[in-house]
Formats: sequence, C-alpha cells, structure tokens
Amino acid sequence: MGLKSIPDTSIFDLRLSRRGLRLNRMCTALCSPVERDAFKRDEEAFMERFSLSETEKRLLRARDFKGLIEAGMNIYAMLKVGSATGNSLYRMGAQMRGESYEEFLKTRNISGAV
Repeated sequence: MGLKSIPDTSIFDLRLSRRGLRLNRMCTALCSPVERDAFKRDEEAFMERFSLSETEKRLLRARDFKGLIEAGMNIYAMLKVGSATGNSLYRMGAQMRGESYEEFLKTRNISGAV
C-alpha cells in the first residue's frame, strides 16, 4: 500500500532522515541544559561542532522552519531548536504556513494556545 501525497507536507522517511542527520544530532544535544546554554552563547560554534553544511547553518540562522523540515530535520527535534530560540510550536507552524501568529491561531481548535 503506497503513501498518498499530502500537499505542502514532507514525509519523514529514511531518505529525509539521512539528509538531516547532522541537524537532528545537533537538536538532540539541545535536550541538555548545558548544551542549550552553549547554543545560546555561540550558535556559530555550536553549529560547527555538528559539522552543519552552510545551507543548514543558513536555514538555522534564519529560523526557516519549513526549510529545516525540507532539509531533513525531524519535527520533534525541531521543537528543541524552538525551545532554545523562543519559538513555540504554534509560532513555528505559523511561519511554516506563511501566516501571522494571529492568523494561525484562528485555525486552531484550542483558544489561548502559545
């Protein structure tokens, strides 16, 4: 049984997982408070430690969450970046959909979310 394509979505499969290996390893490190502090102190040095490509670094600097997903970042790993950079899941979702935060919230079933 084949997977049906859903418009404007990426399926996180083995191919995408391999592509995003460096990004996801970096995000996994952000589970540690010590590593989050290191990231906040010097993002460039932190990205270098994980040998991110220039494209991956550019996406991370720009907080281009849609681009990071397309580069192979796992959504659950991306939450670690969001936490370290002050971007909630809904703020990331709004950016990925090209909407303002307020517009995005209007599409949610739960009012008062962050």
